[in-house]
Amino acid sequence: MSVKRSAFDSLLLCLLVTISCDNRSVDPDLMNVKFRSEMRSFVRRIAETARITDPDFLVVPQNGQELITRNGEPDGPLMDDYVSVIDGAGREDLFYGYLADNLPTPVNETAYMVAFCDVCEQNGVEVLTTDYCSTHTRMDDSYAQNESRGYISFSAPRRDLDVIPDYPSGPFHVNNNEVSTLQDARNFIYLIDPGQFTAKTDFLISLSDTDYDLLIIDLFFGADVLTSDDVAGLKTKKNGGGRLVLCYLSIGEAEDYRYYWQAGWSSNPPDWLGEENPDWEGNYKVRYWSDPWQNIVCGDSTSYLQRVLEAGFDGVYLDLIDAFEYFEELTNGSD
Repeated sequence: MSVKRSAFDSLLLCLLVTISCDNRSVDPDLMNVKFRSEMRSFVRRIAETARITDPDFLVVPQNGQELITRNGEPDGPLMDDYVSVIDGAGREDLFYGYLADNLPTPVNETAYMVAFCDVCEQNGVEVLTTDYCSTHTRMDDSYAQNESRGYISFSAPRRDLDVIPDYPSGPFHVNNNEVSTLQDARNFIYLIDPGQFTAKTDFLISLSDTDYDLLIIDLFFGADVLTSDDVAGLKTKKNGGGRLVLCYLSIGEAEDYRYYWQAGWSSNPPDWLGEENPDWEGNYKVRYWSDPWQNIVCGDSTSYLQRVLEAGFDGVYLDLIDAFEYFEELTNGSD
């Protein structure tokens, strides 16, 4: 299973795209697309569809915080119709990991991201940050800096997001409180690649034996979808307190290891399926505003979102929200 690129990887990709655009024409169908507006609309569609079944379903987009304002600046007018449908905002590399794992993020980049995170917090959107750092002093510093700003954070020792950290010995600010909203949470774990675990049972027992307030995990263990019983068993911390379980869902790229992937797409892709991400094998750009792709994600009873709902997750953690950046670089434009 792949994990998404770092912010530095994104910069490299944008540079490569910009260079390549000098040597090939841009699809004219892209020139009139409002990429940021389309992503906001997609997130709203996911939220509104899920809440028909579960009115309390949580929606947490990761990265792409520029979408919360009309002009993409932290002091710009708030996009109320977008902010009103999201419960949280994920942010990677805030203090560590932007240039490379376990390296401090440049101060100017942190300041830029913090400005948007603060706007989220000021408008009732809980910020969840993931820093990629592995030395104990830097993990401690990450937790301290995030706490000072009121963010819930996770110090991930591996960007693959495939382990339960052995440091600290327990979750930061461990507690036995009942956690029913994002605002109740004091900590979380982000573990979406279970490949280090020998079997699904081992994976589920290992997570159940923790005291994290919030789990962000994948719908699948290998080819096996998690059942409602599996997810229900994760909703109680080892110390007895209730917790939330969110499902990771990429909406800005298609993944060729998912159940929806069709064998013929590799040689004869549908018109909404783009090029493979050079940094993550098996992950493909999508025209996320396309109806066929959105229907795969949240269209009907066979959609990915419906499987998430049937498994009893408390919400979704949406990745590749910042896919709009790729298309803006491709077309040299923005909303």
